[in-house]
Amino acid sequence: MANYSRFLLLLLPLLLHIHNVKSELQLKYYTKSCPRAEDIIKEQVATLYHKHGNTAVSWIRNLFHDCMVKSCDASLYLDAANGLESEKESPRNFGMRNFKYIETIKQALEKECPNTVSCADIVALSARDGLLWLGGPIRIEMKTGRKDSKETYFSEVEKYLPNHNDSMSSVLSRFQSIGIDTEGTVALLGAHSVGRVHCVNLVHRLYPTVDPTIDPDYAKYLKGRCPSPNPDPEAVLYSRFDRETTMILDNIYYKNILNKKGLLIVDQELVTDPNTSPFVVKMAADNNYFHQQFARAMLILSENNPLIGDQGEIRKVCRYVNSA
Repeated sequence: MANYSRFLLLLLPLLLHIHNVKSELQLKYYTKSCPRAEDIIKEQVATLYHKHGNTAVSWIRNLFHDCMVKSCDASLYLDAANGLESEKESPRNFGMRNFKYIETIKQALEKECPNTVSCADIVALSARDGLLWLGGPIRIEMKTGRKDSKETYFSEVEKYLPNHNDSMSSVLSRFQSIGIDTEGTVALLGAHSVGRVHCVNLVHRLYPTVDPTIDPDYAKYLKGRCPSPNPDPEAVLYSRFDRETTMILDNIYYKNILNKKGLLIVDQELVTDPNTSPFVVKMAADNNYFHQQFARAMLILSENNPLIGDQGEIRKVCRYVNSA
């Protein structure tokens, strides 16, 4: 009995910690502290979309690139300063853009409710609201209450972020490590139905010989977009993932990869891997199913290891940690 009592005493702090994590990340977290927070973010996302349509794609990319690396804590947004190296400079984040517009949203929130809404929650909610402008799931109820990181994880980005050249087993393993199953992974890669890829990330499939898994006519088109095996990383040289519905999150992506028209190796591997191919076929046949699975996986991603309580801070400017 004495041993059992000691066990309970040791277990109690852990149980309390688990309870606090669950209770501090919640729906409508800002109801009292900043009642219009979610409305302001939604309004700003809409305004930015009408001015710069590609921001809606960026919000989704940013959620993935931030949340996959240890925590959904807006560490991705930190600039290099005071000895910190920025995650933005990692090769895995090549081509990421529109970071500056997170500050536009942050400024609107600071005007309404100073020092209240975290950059991490802006990252999550802007991705959700950006989906609306891309024809994605109509509404996802997303929890809030995340805090912002006081550090960057530059040296660990490649450990956590899958590469477009990784094997499918490696990609699945990384997603599974944060609770996203195979079905959810296939759905999240459907984000490749919008946006574009720089030729730097394509030419290895075209030169010196064309990857045999690419449709020959599609390969000719890609060579037209990327005429050199050594593209300038600073030049505007790219191809869109989907040429038919370029700015709509839909299942055309899955139909394309079934027809050997995937841009990246990871896209085509979804078709050839026996673990993922059944879900590709199912999503290609049912856009609603794709949206349902995308929304489910996105929620899991957005809740990956959030900082809560005194684990982080509410940055005043998303690019920098607060001064002491």
